[in-house]
Amino acid sequence: MIKVSNVSMKYIITHDRIQSLKEFTVAFLKRKLVYEEFWALKGISFEVEKGEVMGIIGRNGAGKSTLLKIISGILKPTEGSVQLKGNIVPMLELGSGFDYDLTGRENIFLNGSILGYSERFLKGKFDEIVEFAELDKFIDVPIRNYSSGMLMRLAFSIATVVEPDILIVDEILAVGDEAFQSKSKARMLELMGGGTTVLFVSHNLDQIREICNRVIWLDEGKIKMTGETQQVCDAYRLQS
Repeated sequence: MIKVSNVSMKYIITHDRIQSLKEFTVAFLKRKLVYEEFWALKGISFEVEKGEVMGIIGRNGAGKSTLLKIISGILKPTEGSVQLKGNIVPMLELGSGFDYDLTGRENIFLNGSILGYSERFLKGKFDEIVEFAELDKFIDVPIRNYSSGMLMRLAFSIATVVEPDILIVDEILAVGDEAFQSKSKARMLELMGGGTTVLFVSHNLDQIREICNRVIWLDEGKIKMTGETQQVCDAYRLQS
């Protein structure tokens, strides 16, 4: 379960072209720095029930990624609160938590430990992770030599090797070939059937329609519309 209550996120932006710490210090002491407030999110509230798949749509800069980072605990909101029930696996940035100098094998244990999996557990699931990622021939190759699709397959395989209570996915199904996108979609549907709560961000409305129970439409940091998937997607398409 996810409960987001009146969440807002403010950034302070300066338009001064400060080139060094010295210039900043001088401008600060002379009170010549000009600041502007930018609200990336303003007054966001919603709830997602256990086993529900909530889609989040909106143009670039609407606040989607900021919202997911707040829910994942990566960012702290300026105002409001987030309540979660259960363990959470965020899949926000492709390759985050990976060391590009290490092999795929080594990164399974590194990334898995970051997600809270024990070494014993990962050893038991190792073959399953490699098979799903389709990387058996490349598992001992440094991942700096991997394509973006290979990285995505590895990240997705590690994150979904167990059934998390909450899965947060940001455009992860937009990377990789059609066959793996289909397999990933099937895996997500399997997780949903097992009661996993999913927050799913995508610019692909067809994926949103197929996977999500409800949809939130973000626009300039505010909720413009929330409701049944077909209704919200149709309204969004008309304005896009």
